[in-house]
Amino acid sequence: MKSFVRSYGMVIILVVMFALLYATVPTFRNPQNLLNLLQQNSVNAIIASGVTFVLITGGIDLSVGSTAALAGMAGAAVMVRHGILLGVLAGLAAATAAGLLNGLLISRAGIVPFVTTLGVQTLTRGILYIATNATPIYGLPFEYMRVGLGNIGPFPIATSLAVVIAVVMQVLLKHTPYGQYVLALGGNEDATRLSGIDVKRTKTVVYTVTALLAGVGGLILLGQTNTGQPQAAVGYELNAIAAVVVGGTPLSGGQGSVLNTIIGVLVLGLISNALNLMNVSPYWQPAVTGLIILLAVGLDTATKGHR
Repeated sequence: MKSFVRSYGMVIILVVMFALLYATVPTFRNPQNLLNLLQQNSVNAIIASGVTFVLITGGIDLSVGSTAALAGMAGAAVMVRHGILLGVLAGLAAATAAGLLNGLLISRAGIVPFVTTLGVQTLTRGILYIATNATPIYGLPFEYMRVGLGNIGPFPIATSLAVVIAVVMQVLLKHTPYGQYVLALGGNEDATRLSGIDVKRTKTVVYTVTALLAGVGGLILLGQTNTGQPQAAVGYELNAIAAVVVGGTPLSGGQGSVLNTIIGVLVLGLISNALNLMNVSPYWQPAVTGLIILLAVGLDTATKGHR
């Protein structure tokens, strides 16, 4: 029974929450609201897919929000002068560079992930404010908004991209040698190193890929606003970590699933959507997210204590 609850508990919670909202809140079941729910949570789903790998290794990445903003600002700066393609490539390159910096500082310099990613977060955000004088970048090609707000058939492009990324990351985690290295690293780093796995390279790749996905999320966010904003994606690292933890990945690492993370994203998205529909102040939402993280971590700790 315990194993069933651990495996399917969040799915049950998601289904029950959806059913209750569908039955009791008329505006919730509006098709446009449901599509908006998917679209609004696509960026978090993409970023959280990468953060899942980080937490599985026993690390943490507090820089994904500022990395998303970096990608958006770099993309916007290039896009207004040289077009969409070069802008997208510039954004992804900037994000990847930030992730590589994280990975090298953690794996080669031996700085703990919390300190490294907090430092990179602060550094990146500071550079964005200095470089832009804290002013947005306007004048992006209007057609780029399709990336953030357009549809493929009835489904948002952002959601379709999030689904593809989540599936690819799940396959990478569960069905490739690299994924097994990541799981082993989180389970026991010393044993993983003694088994011949290149721990330093594995860590570097994990943080680099996570930043790349944060960059993808930042570029989608850019398409949703059509304005490069240095303060974009503030707090997104908390949302991503919350989704991963709610999805069942322990902060201690060693296990996890991208698909479960997506369930966590949807649970948090439903809560946020319900609060909005009930006209609850948006200032309450960070408090609710923090409370959910505490409850999820506490539940995981209590479960471990009874094993």
